Amino acid sequence: MQIKHPYLMFLGNAADQLAAKTAQGIVHWRRDWCIGQLRLENCNADLGLPEMEVSEAAAAGVRTLVIGVANRGGIIGESWTATIVDAIEAGLDVASGLHARISEIPQIADAARANGAQLFDVRHPTQTFDVGTGARRPGKRLLAVGTDCSVGKMYTALAIEETLTARGIDCDFRATGQTGILISGSGVSVDAVVSDFISGATEWLAPANAVDHWDLVEGQGSLFHPSYAGVTMGLVHGSQPDALVLCHEPTRAHMRGLPHQNLPEIGACLDGHLAAAQLTNPEALFVGIAVNTSGMRDDDARAALLGGLSDRFSLPAVDPVRDGMAAIADRLEDI
Repeated sequence: MQIKHPYLMFLGNAADQLAAKTAQGIVHWRRDWCIGQLRLENCNADLGLPEMEVSEAAAAGVRTLVIGVANRGGIIGESWTATIVDAIEAGLDVASGLHARISEIPQIADAARANGAQLFDVRHPTQTFDVGTGARRPGKRLLAVGTDCSVGKMYTALAIEETLTARGIDCDFRATGQTGILISGSGVSVDAVVSDFISGATEWLAPANAVDHWDLVEGQGSLFHPSYAGVTMGLVHGSQPDALVLCHEPTRAHMRGLPHQNLPEIGACLDGHLAAAQLTNPEALFVGIAVNTSGMRDDDARAALLGGLSDRFSLPAVDPVRDGMAAIADRLEDI
C-alpha cells in the first residue's frame, strides 16, 4: 500500500477521545501530513486540527481522507457514507484501519470506480507474498519485540527513526499494523497475512538495501503470548534483525487479555527472542530495553527499575517518552 498525503482526518461521531486513538497516533508522528479534521454531529473527540469540510480540504491539496476512528466491531457507520462519497467525488482517496472493508460498501465502491479513486483497507493486504527463505540480504534491520502485546513496540520503532533521522542516518520505519501503515503511508498489516507467508511478507517489507541503511520494523504480539506468538515468530524470522529492542510495561498483573497467564520474566524474553532471531541472523543482538513507565507515579521507583534492568542485562533501559532513544541509537551506530 502506498497512501498519498496530506491527510484529512475523519472522526465521524467518535464517542470519546480514546475512540480516535488511531487518528491521534497519526497526528502525533506525522503532524505535517495532517491538514485538518472532519467531525460529524455528536463527535466527542478532537485532534486540535483545523475544522474542514471536504471541499475545503480538496482545495488545500489533501490527497486522502483517513478514517481515524476505531469503534466497537470496527464497522463503517451508516451516517459516514455520504461524507466518504463526497470526499471521493472531490478527488480524494480514502483509507481506513477498521475491520469492515470500505471497498465492500456499494455506494463507496461505485463512487471510487466512477472517480478513479483508491480505497485502502489497511488491515487487509491486497497482494500475495512468497514464503520466507531466510537468505541473508544486505542492509541493517531492527525489530521491536515485547514481553506482551500493546507495550509500545510501534512507538519505540518510530522514536528510534526520529532519533536516527536527526543524526543524519539513513533509515525507514516499516509498518506492520494498521496505525503504523497510516503513519508511514505504506506497509503490510501482517496479522491479516496467512501464517505460512508472514516471514515472506516481512522479507518483502524490509528488503535488501544499502549496507548502512536501517529498516526499523514495527513488532507485533510477543513470542510469550499464547494468542499472538505466531505473528511474532514470522516477523522475527522475516526481518532477519541485526538488532532487537525489548519493549516492556512493568505494572501489568498478567498478559493482556489472559488473566490466567503470568507475565514472562525479562531475561527469558531476551533469551527466547534472541534464539529465534539467530535462526536467520546468527549475529543478531539486543541493543536496549524500552520500558513504558507511564503507570509508575514514583520517579524514584522508575529510576530504580530502569537502572536495575540496565545493570542486570548490560543494556540501555529507557522510557522512550521520558528519556528519548539516544542511548539505544548510540548502540546502533556501533553495529
